[in-house]
Amino acid sequence: MEKFDAVEVKNRIVEWIRAFFEKNGPDCNAVVGISGGKDSSIVAALCVEALGKDRVFGVLMPCGEQADIDMARLLVSHLGIRNTEVNVRDAVEGVLNNIKDVEISAQTRINLPPRIRMATLYAVSQSVNGRVANTCNLSEDWVGYSTRYGDAAGDFSPLAKITVTEAKAIGRVLGLPEVLVDKVPIDGLCGKTDEENLGFTYEMLDRYIREGICEDEEKRKKIDSMHERNLFKLELMPCFEL
Repeated sequence: MEKFDAVEVKNRIVEWIRAFFEKNGPDCNAVVGISGGKDSSIVAALCVEALGKDRVFGVLMPCGEQADIDMARLLVSHLGIRNTEVNVRDAVEGVLNNIKDVEISAQTRINLPPRIRMATLYAVSQSVNGRVANTCNLSEDWVGYSTRYGDAAGDFSPLAKITVTEAKAIGRVLGLPEVLVDKVPIDGLCGKTDEENLGFTYEMLDRYIREGICEDEEKRKKIDSMHERNLFKLELMPCFEL
């Protein structure tokens, strides 16, 4: 496999974003949910380079108290983009408190906030003449590490074919603060890091995706199983054909 050229790929993504907006909204703004993690930081920075900071709008969406909200604020300050902060806790609790006669599962409680966040992003986007950026990367998508109709949604996806390792290289080329690029990824939902939830490292996953090599047989089987079980998240909704 050829060595990854972060500068060349970054430039291609920037041109791709420009082409998307020329076709799907020449006067529209890129709306990005800013979590304080590397992916939203990199996507926002790519959009700024492609469109200019005046056409990028950041939406910070804590759910109650967010321990790393200062990272999200650092990002919008660093890029100089317009932004708003919407606390989604009341909306999340409003839905949960009004579900009757159903025992709410732990997974429901974990997945509801990202779905409320995506509804919030589209509400803001519609009000600022926007197109919503999806911030998922290839590594997460490969094993289904996203919430369907939550963070997996969006109008355009700059990093969907880029692994975590590659995204971090692009983040450095973009000149983002090191603390954002190298920040340990956490899901923001159950308090664990991504790698604790997954059971393997992104470095291991990325090597398997790009080179087909995983020396730990048990983890290779787990990655394959997660990939197969979650492929439906990346496909269009099945439709009955008359």
